[in-house]
Order: sequence, then structure tokens, then C-alpha cells
Amino acid sequence: MGCVSAVPPPRTEADEPEAPDSRSSRRSVAFALLLGALGATVVLLASGRVWARGTAAIGGDALPLAADGRTVTGLPAALAIVGLAALVAVFAVRGKGRLLVSGLLALSGLGAGLSALFGADGRRALDAEAARTTADTAAHVAGLTQTTWPYVTAAGAVLLLASGLLALRFGKGWPSMGGRYERDGSPRPRAAAAVDPDRPEDLWKALDRGEDPTGDSRADRSR
Repeated sequence: MGCVSAVPPPRTEADEPEAPDSRSSRRSVAFALLLGALGATVVLLASGRVWARGTAAIGGDALPLAADGRTVTGLPAALAIVGLAALVAVFAVRGKGRLLVSGLLALSGLGAGLSALFGADGRRALDAEAARTTADTAAHVAGLTQTTWPYVTAAGAVLLLASGLLALRFGKGWPSMGGRYERDGSPRPRAAAAVDPDRPEDLWKALDRGEDPTGDSRADRSR
């Protein structure tokens, strides 16, 4: 009877259970990308909507006026674009650079939210519109009302801020662009392919790679 070996077969990488840190890292990357992209999109769209309405007296009539978010303040839209750029740049840098870019992403969301809330009134923009429309520098808007769009803009900015905070907290373990790089940022060394001097096709492939296929054989002959 043959002897049956009790040694188990070697385990491969596919057999290894996935590390919890790897799963949490992937989840945090997905959440940060989703929150950042969604937040910036909301800010850009909502800042283009009407934030405030009012009227200006011209003659005996009341002229309706309206001001969108970008007329009231251009900061939320500008900071949303900065935030999008920072969100992409997070995956292009490592170390302290990633920390700085993550901080820029968070500050973009914070600044966009605060500027949306402080500019929600829209009175200054409508006063300027009333003066321009009536050709009277002393004209002021009357019947001022605000819409909900400034607060929608601020909500989108909060999502952008959350994306930056996730990057600050978990970004150290996120991957970077380019799979050919190790954790320290250096390129992975490529092992030279073995060349069989008796196979002409191997010699041609080595020449195509810029290698000297005769170097090893010459060294062998010299020994």
C-alpha cells in the first residue's frame, strides 16, 4: 500500500482571507470619492439657482428682481472646483503631500459651506441690481425673499468637507495612481527575462528589450 502524505497543499494568495484593514481602506476610498463628487456636483448646480428675489420701484411699478448664487457670491462654485481637483490629487501624491491635499479638500468644503450661509440673504446683490435697473444709485430692493438653494449649496459643501475628513483620517492607507509603484513611491524593479542562447527567438526578444543576449555566455566562456 502506498504511503499517503499528511502534508497539506501549499496555500496560495487567493486562499488567504482578506485583511480587515484592506476592506476598510477600500470602503473609505469609495465613500470619500462618492461624497466628494456628489458634494461638488450639488454645490455647482445649486449655486447656479436663484437664491433671492425682490422688487425695485421704477416709476409707479414694481420691477421683479432675482439673483442666483453666483451673482450673490462666487466662492462656493470656485471652492467646489478646487475641491474636485484636490479629490483627484489625493490619489496622485503620498505622505505629507497627501495630508496637505486632504486638508485642502476639507477646507474647500468648509469654505464653500460658510460662504453659502453668509451669502444666503442676497440683499447686497439685489440692491446692486435695483440700482443698475433703475439707474438710481440710492435704490434698494423691496419685498426680499430667500429660496432654499443657499442651504442646498451648504449641504453639498458639507459632503465635500466629509470627503476631506475621510481623506485626512484614512488617506494614509489608500493606494496611489500607478500600480507599478511600491509603498515608498519607488518603481518596482523588473526581473530580467532568462535568455536561452540556443533559441533565436529569445535572442531577438532580448535585443528588442535593449539587453545584450551574449553578455552571460561570454562571461561563461571566459571562465
